[in-house]
Parts: sequence; C-alpha cells; structure tokens
Amino acid sequence: MSDIPEEKIERVVEQMKEDNIKFIRLQFVDINGTVKNIVIPFNGEDMSELFNEGMLFDGSSIAGFVGINESDLVLKPDISTYSRLSWRPEESATCRFICDVWTADGEPFIGDPRGLLKKSLKHIADMGMQYNIGPEPEFFIVDIDEKGYPMPYDEAGYFDVEPLDKGPDFRRELTLNLEDLDFEVEASHHEVAPGQNEIAFKFKDALKTADAVITFKQAIKAIVDNMATFDQMDYRVTFMPKPFFGVSGSGMHCHQSMFKGDKNLFSDPDSETGLSKDALYFMGGLLKHAPAITAITNPIVNSYKRLVPGYEAPVYRAYGLRNRSALIRVPAARGKATRIEYRSPDPACNPYLAFTVMLEAGIDGIVNKIDPGDPVEVDLYQLSEEEIEARGIKVLPTSLWEAYHALEDDPLILNALGPHISEKFLELKYKEWDEYRVQVFGYEQRKYLDI
Repeated sequence: MSDIPEEKIERVVEQMKEDNIKFIRLQFVDINGTVKNIVIPFNGEDMSELFNEGMLFDGSSIAGFVGINESDLVLKPDISTYSRLSWRPEESATCRFICDVWTADGEPFIGDPRGLLKKSLKHIADMGMQYNIGPEPEFFIVDIDEKGYPMPYDEAGYFDVEPLDKGPDFRRELTLNLEDLDFEVEASHHEVAPGQNEIAFKFKDALKTADAVITFKQAIKAIVDNMATFDQMDYRVTFMPKPFFGVSGSGMHCHQSMFKGDKNLFSDPDSETGLSKDALYFMGGLLKHAPAITAITNPIVNSYKRLVPGYEAPVYRAYGLRNRSALIRVPAARGKATRIEYRSPDPACNPYLAFTVMLEAGIDGIVNKIDPGDPVEVDLYQLSEEEIEARGIKVLPTSLWEAYHALEDDPLILNALGPHISEKFLELKYKEWDEYRVQVFGYEQRKYLDI
C-alpha cells in the first residue's frame, strides 16, 4: 500500500478538528451497492497508520465478498473523500471517508466494486481519456398508512407547484444539505408520478460521480428520516424502481461523454448531427451489449416492472436525437456539452458496477467500430410489433431471469466485471429470482381464487 504524504494527512486532520469531528465513518459498498461502514472515535491523534495501513475487517459477512475461511480484508480510506455528514448533530459530529478494499496481503481486493471501476478508469487514463457521467436518480417520498402500506406523499405531477406539490420544503432542505456535502445541485423538481422527485447534480468523472450517487442516496434517506422524526410523521424516501402500479417508475438516466484533455471525443462540428464517429461507435457498443448491461443497471425483480411501454422507460434497443422513447437519447447540446443519455438504469443499481459495464461496452464499440445503425426519430411506443421487427429493433430483457441469462452469454461484460464479481453477482440473482418466482401475490389471489 502506497504511503500518503504526511502534509496531506495533517491537512485533513486539521480540517477534522476545525469541524469538531467526534466520529469517523469508514464507508464502502457491498456487491449490491448497499452502504456499509465501521465507526471509530476521533480524538485528534495522528492518523498516518489508518490512512497508510488501513483497518482490518471481517469480509465474510459482506454480500459478494469472501468466505469465512478467507475473511480478513482491509479498509483503506481515500483521503480525498473527506466529508462532514451535515445531518448528524453537532454534539456527535461525524465525518466519512469512502474506502477502497484491499486484501490482508496488500493487494486491491478483486471483489471491491469501487476498485473495479478504478481499474477500468485507469485503463482509459493510460490512453489519455476520461469518462464523464451524469446520472439523474429519481426517488419517491412515501407516507405509510395505518395498515403499513406505502402511499405517495402527494398527488402532484411533472413540474407542479404548491399546493399540489408537497415536496418543496423537502427538496429545499435536501439541496442545502447536499451543498454542504460539496454537491453542485443544478435543479430540483417534482417528477411525473405522484410523490416522485428529482434533484439533478452536476456530473464529473465517473469515480467521483459513483461516490456521489452513493452519498446522495444515503444523505436523502437520512435527511428525510430526520425531518419525519421532527414532524412526527411516518414518511420516507424510496429508490425502489417501481413502487406503485399504473404510474411512472424511478429511473437513473446516465448522461455520458469521453474526453481527451479538453476535447470532447463525442463532438464533431463538421458532421451533420454534430456527433463524432466515436460517439456513434460508443452507442453501438452500448446497444450491442445492452441485454447483459441491463442485469447490472436494472438489478432487481422490481426493475422490470418499470421497463414496460407507456411510462417513459425505454424498452427498445435503439438511439435517437432527442427521442425519449429510445434506449439512448442524444440531447441537443453540442460542442463540449455533447453527450449521450443511456435511459434504462434505475437507482437500485450499484453505480460502480453500472458505470464500469457501460464504459467497457462503449470502449468495445469504439475499438471495434460497432455501427449503431440509423437514429430512430418516431415514437417507438406507437409502432406495432410488426413495424418494430421490420426496422430490426430488438427489445431489452423483460425480466431479471432474461437479463442474467444475457449476462451469462456476454463474455465482454463478464470480463469487465471479473470472475469474482460476475460469479458472486449471478449467484445472488439466481437466489433472488428463485425467491420471487415461488411467491404468491395478492394479484394472483384476486384473479384466480374462484377457479
């Protein structure tokens, strides 16, 4: 493990003293993207050993990590991720560092999702390139009724205002807290479905953005929970992709671009569309590998309740200029702002894994010059199955079962994940699908009880 310069450690320790930090959270994620942490007290002492040697922990109890016979792993804090947690009370002021996971032998742990993304980003950095990504994670604010069932917090729709929209106070408080966590919040608004909200933040390189998505989800849940406790109400935030039947679900559209220095590799002002060949090839790679990618970007059985026609979620493997019915949309901005928007991911995904597989698929497209075909500029939801078939447009997986079989059959995406993560991920998906398929739901009872 490489040594961190002493002056860098001293600076962060001074900042912690300035912020009156009492506790340190050493944070990481499991294979599902669930936040885990170890909390240690801070007494102002030298932190060199923690930052350079890390802290041992038992990895056998973490989903997708290691067995009990090889349980010792090490958390090594990334010193650049220091942040005071604004929702924690002053008397127990707490900061967090996002950690990389290492083996006890001093090697990066191959099952660490963050480490996997760092490896892919280093590969393109060695070629002088940077992958920027800007996700838009949507969420619902729900109230829990007297029977314990979730209900939308309000009945507002897209861009509505008070009194229909009951979320302005939530979003205002969330925005202020996110800004305290160094987020650059660009906009916040009510989304399409009742109780659904979005807070958009500025995109950066993929590692910082993946860290930000994890922090965003954790912060929003904690802040709304604190507000609910103060108001003595039982409302909470959910990132479940489709919590309610008959309305739009929550997506996490991902805006993406590749840069080489200051040059946006997706931009070509001399082309008819303003898009470079690299942009087209990148989309070609995404479209080719979309079925396998979907297992990662839409990782739970509920994800596929969202990926249905009619609710603004993509179903068809096509791209279009400004066409929101296609899997990939190309926003109107050009020049340095040129980007593509991959629309299928949802906020249940592990962003480290999702960003890795999208990047590797796009790079495969560039390297092998994969043609994405012509753009589709019609509303795909209005076409018949015969018209879709005549255009040669294929569909995304319609269930987790289909998606994980597509992942099994895609060597490039399996290789992007590596043998450890791909094996552990598939094991978890097999189990999840088996648990789901044997359940008997209220819908079935109502429909078939009289047979």
